Amino acid sequence: MTSPRPRTSTRDPEELGRRLTRWLDRHLPGARVTGLAVPGSNGMSSETLLFDLEHPDAPVRGCALRLAADPAAYTVFPVYDMARQHRVMRLVGERTDVPVPRVLWLEEDPEPLGAPFFVMARAEGRVPPDVMPYTYEGNWLHSATDAERALLEAESVSVLARLHDQFPAKEAEFLLPDGAGTPLRRHVDAQRAYYSWVVEGLAPSPLIESAFDWLEAHWPADEGPAVLGWGDARIGNIVYDGFAPVAVLDWEMAACVPREVDLGWTVYLHRFFQDLTVGFGQPGLPGFLRRDAVERRYAELTGHTPRDMEFHTLYAALRHAIVMLRIAYRQAHFGEVEVPADPDGLILHHATLAAMVRGSYW
Repeated sequence: MTSPRPRTSTRDPEELGRRLTRWLDRHLPGARVTGLAVPGSNGMSSETLLFDLEHPDAPVRGCALRLAADPAAYTVFPVYDMARQHRVMRLVGERTDVPVPRVLWLEEDPEPLGAPFFVMARAEGRVPPDVMPYTYEGNWLHSATDAERALLEAESVSVLARLHDQFPAKEAEFLLPDGAGTPLRRHVDAQRAYYSWVVEGLAPSPLIESAFDWLEAHWPADEGPAVLGWGDARIGNIVYDGFAPVAVLDWEMAACVPREVDLGWTVYLHRFFQDLTVGFGQPGLPGFLRRDAVERRYAELTGHTPRDMEFHTLYAALRHAIVMLRIAYRQAHFGEVEVPADPDGLILHHATLAAMVRGSYW
């Protein structure tokens, strides 16, 4: 937990700023970019620039720019479709009352900044930290009262409920991966293809492959209808004013999937941080985002009782394991870590996933 944060880019922020200024001059001649910053918590899969826009006709002052991953930085995902993310955010803003930042400009030409990007309004507020995780002592969410965390939990589950209920399911079908079968089948098949890409020419993970086998053996008898899934559905991707969500971020994993795919990810990603915290000798937040409470709250809000949640939480842990393996191999690429004889050791939560496969976790 104290090792250096993995390298996420080889880009020069100052050069990006100069190129951004030239690009903006085409949209708002004479506009000035001020306060350009690269957040210290920049993501592993794409980059964010924050800046202020000074111009009398500027649609907003505070802006955030999402830039597709640097190809030279051993990318986490094989494809970064910024137009897809831009479209999802625009549609969510139009079709639901889920708070998403206002999207402004989309640039699909890689020439201006070296990769496609889009600009959106910057959301002001606070976000539960990932490093160190909010389950550790010393941050605003850990220091909150039980009642305040309960409010944040309820409001965050409400985001999922409203997204799933309000967004027209038919309009989410453009997110379906190519292939045959149900939305869940296509989603899992796409994850298999992603895993194959991650381990191409490298050591495969016996644990990940056993988890895929477990999914096949425990496939839901009734998958349920597909909805628009947020994808990276976790509180670390929500900006809060007090304890109420004011902006839902990071839509690159949005999908047309059963509701439980998002719920499983929400529950599991909290468990990931909680288990790490306990492993390092702190109590964490054991009463927060409990699976039973999340399921109950979601059912109250939607009338849909979540089902097959052991399948979906294991699927979330499996998907996270593939991402973690890719990040670890990227660290090895940059000389930050050595690859052990057992590649499963590269997966930070391998004990959790193994327990899920054995049926001894919950």
